[in-house]
Amino acid sequence: MTTLRRCWSTDAPLTATGLLMVAALAASLAGLWLDARVITGVPAWLKPAKFAISIAIYAWTLVWVFTYLPEWTRIRRIAGWTTAITLVFEVAIIDAQAWRGTISHFNVGTALDAALFTSMGAAIVLQTFAAVLVAIALWRQQFADRALGWALRLGMTITIIGASTGGLMTAPTSAQIAAARATHRMPLSGAHTVGAPDGGPGLRGIGWSREHGDLRIPHFLGLHALQGLALCAVLLRRRHRDVRRLRLTFVAAASYVTLFVVLLVQALRGESLIAPSAPIVVMFGVWAIGTALAAWLAWQPVVKLRLHSAGDASPLHPTALKNARWGPGR
Repeated sequence: MTTLRRCWSTDAPLTATGLLMVAALAASLAGLWLDARVITGVPAWLKPAKFAISIAIYAWTLVWVFTYLPEWTRIRRIAGWTTAITLVFEVAIIDAQAWRGTISHFNVGTALDAALFTSMGAAIVLQTFAAVLVAIALWRQQFADRALGWALRLGMTITIIGASTGGLMTAPTSAQIAAARATHRMPLSGAHTVGAPDGGPGLRGIGWSREHGDLRIPHFLGLHALQGLALCAVLLRRRHRDVRRLRLTFVAAASYVTLFVVLLVQALRGESLIAPSAPIVVMFGVWAIGTALAAWLAWQPVVKLRLHSAGDASPLHPTALKNARWGPGR
């Protein structure tokens, strides 16, 4: 209860949003148990459940981030309220469409469906604007813990980029355009899957395509960069000095964004996550080796010049410089 009260005092709208998402998740889990309907190849209530989890995590993470921005009251108020309203609105539409037995995203088959999908798009644009405000505050804020500060700055920036990839899904596919020309109707505009319609065989529990590219994979990874990099910085705090933690945090951020790019390229090529082509395997290999090498270099102790003076000579005296030697920093 102490933690909850602290969260509530930091940002009540976001704290309430997280609690509401927990309730929405419980309702979605009940739906998965009681409702046997399937929408585009997955249980009707799987998507509402995934969104409820993701939004609860994001809302509470943002509350925690706000504790490091005590002086940015106006931005916290605008970003908090905007994020809370738009994300609750988003989940309300997703749940309503699941209740109706139809899809929420890309659905423009009727005037109502098109209006709901357009409204969701507008809400996400507003929410992204709120995230940009938080990113600006983070980039201008000074942090006593430099590693954590950079993890939050870079994490929020990558999260915004990852969220923006959702726009790649909204463009109508060539098959949808061809069908619209033939039938003069376009029930769907956009898709998660690249190279095939949505609804094909998917990975158990998450629904990502097993046979084709799926833009949800890089989108998911990008969205959660804020949590991933912040967690990395916090875990490193217990064992490593500030300089080493800072370097490892930069390595983690570079590795994270590189993996995001590789997954995005793979999805746009129409390749399944579990069936990569040879070029993508090479890209994964370069990413893994590069990450390991960079982490090893970042792990090495700081090396600096230590000057040892002779007698009372100044450190810059020629006698001192003669006896200078290189050594690892203490």
